[in-house]
Parts: sequence; C-alpha cells; structure tokens
Amino acid sequence: MRALVTGGNRYIGRDLLFELARRGHDVTVVNSHEGDLPDGARRIHCDRTQPGALAAALADHRDAFDVIFDHTAYHPADMAPLIELFRGRVAHYVFTNSQAVYRRSYVQPLRETFRRHDPDNTDPRAAYGVGKVQCEDHLLGLWKSEGLPVTILRVGHTMGPRSPAATRDPALFARLEAGRPILIPGQGFPALSLVHVNDVARLMASLIGNERVKGEAYNVSGAEITSIVGVAHLVARAMGVTARVVEVPIEIARRQRPALLHWGEGLAGSAVLSIDKALRDIDWTPRFGIEAGYRDSYEWFVREGRGRYAFDFSQDEALLAEIGG
Repeated sequence: MRALVTGGNRYIGRDLLFELARRGHDVTVVNSHEGDLPDGARRIHCDRTQPGALAAALADHRDAFDVIFDHTAYHPADMAPLIELFRGRVAHYVFTNSQAVYRRSYVQPLRETFRRHDPDNTDPRAAYGVGKVQCEDHLLGLWKSEGLPVTILRVGHTMGPRSPAATRDPALFARLEAGRPILIPGQGFPALSLVHVNDVARLMASLIGNERVKGEAYNVSGAEITSIVGVAHLVARAMGVTARVVEVPIEIARRQRPALLHWGEGLAGSAVLSIDKALRDIDWTPRFGIEAGYRDSYEWFVREGRGRYAFDFSQDEALLAEIGG
C-alpha cells in the first residue's frame, strides 16, 4: 500500500515510517523538519501550520496514496486540507488522537464508550482534549454521512526513544543519573497506563487492510498498569539505580508551574485505558512492559539522546527548600 504520514521525523511517527517500510509498504512523509527515513521513503517538505501550505504541497499527489496517517492535527481546521484533497481517493484515514479526550471517571478502566469532554467546553485547561474531541466528531460525522474510511486512535501516555518533550522520559533519566530525587504529588498512588511508541507504531501499521476498524475509535496503550510512584521505581530499575522519592503535599503540588510530572493523574486521579477492543479487532499485542519500555528508552538516551535536551532543576531546589525535603 502507498502510505502518507504527517510528521514522522521523530517519536511515534518515525517508528511508524520504519514499521511500514519493514512490512513492504511504499512510504511518503510530509513534514517541516528532516529526520531519518527508511530506504526508499520519500519526503515532502511542508509546514502545515502555515495557511495553505499543506494543500499546496500535496496538490499534485491527490492520487498517490492509499492510506493516510495523520499525526499532527489538533483542530478540525488542521485536517481540512487533507480531507478536501483525499476524500473519495484513499482507502483509509487514520487519525492519531489522545486519551485527553476523556473526562475523569469514577470507573476504571476507561472504555471507548465512556464520556468525553463536551466539544463546546471553553475551559482553557481542557483545550487540548476539547480540540481532539472536535476532530473526532468531525471525522466520525464524515464516516456516517459519506463513508470516509476513518479510524481514530486514542493513544495513552507514551514512553520510548526520541521524546519530543524533555519532561517525559529524559527528565526522569537526568534526575536519577544525577542522584536527584523524584518529586511526586502526595504519595503517588493514582494509576496510569503507559505505551511504548513502537507498540503504537505496530498497531497503526496493522490497521492497513482491516475493514473492521473503519468508523471506529480505539484506545491504544500497553498491557501493564502502574502508579505514579511505581513509574519512579520502575524507571530506576530499568536504569540499574535506586530511586529516592520525595512526596510533595498535594496542596503545594497543585501550585507548581510547570507541573511536577508530565502526567495529570498525579493530581487528578487514576486514568487507566482498556485495550480490550483493540486486542479483539486488530492483529496486535503490546510487546513492551513498563520496565522494559523505559529500559529501551534509556538505552537510546545513553547512546545518543543526552545532548538533545536541556534541564533546569531550580524549581526542584526551591520546592525541596520549601518542604524540607
């Protein structure tokens, strides 16, 4: 199949490019930054944040692709050029979404039928999730009205090489290498799901040719669940060190800007994704457990990742002085 991937220069998108190529698909990436490409893959340069750029870059390729993997859309307007160019011309449109679409729930695990944010919610704290809900609603509306062959993937918290945010794996690695404590809100009991980026890429590639998944939304996460404090200790085990965890009183943790940790569960409560539907409908199972996933990520960090990130632990120092840690 001829696949177009938006983004694709690092993290999930990069792994997807190589997974698609490994399976024998013809791969094209459209993005604004160069990155490693598998042999035979093509790149179309485009910054889709610029008005009209995506339509112009792909105008001569309307019949060039069978499947589109859209990683970099956050509002319905972001998808409009792709939909306008390729509706009726592609066999599959895969939209990378996020677990951020879900509202907090008293019941776990979160299933695809659980309530999401109101698409008209104007609370800025929910803006990211609301934008993703609006994208879902637009795409599923097109599926119902004209048969746009869309699949939506609600991806959980990720781990793995080439993190785009220093606040994820890299900050944990840097703190533990330096013998610094891991500061967590309260006792760190809320639970969360984690998934390795390669497991996400493998699921995405497995959608090709699967008619059952069209018009559906799927949670994408690993098979293991841990707590916030569990993450700290599992990361340390993956690195071969011991974690020193400092508990920050919740009322103090809530005031921290930026937040102490990348995951909102530490302050808002547990959020665990059910992947039963994905396991039922897709020829896929996660390969990485949590400790193994962080070990893979750390090996990349040691090999080539350290110099890609900058860390400032001054907030840690001020907070430790405040709480006497």
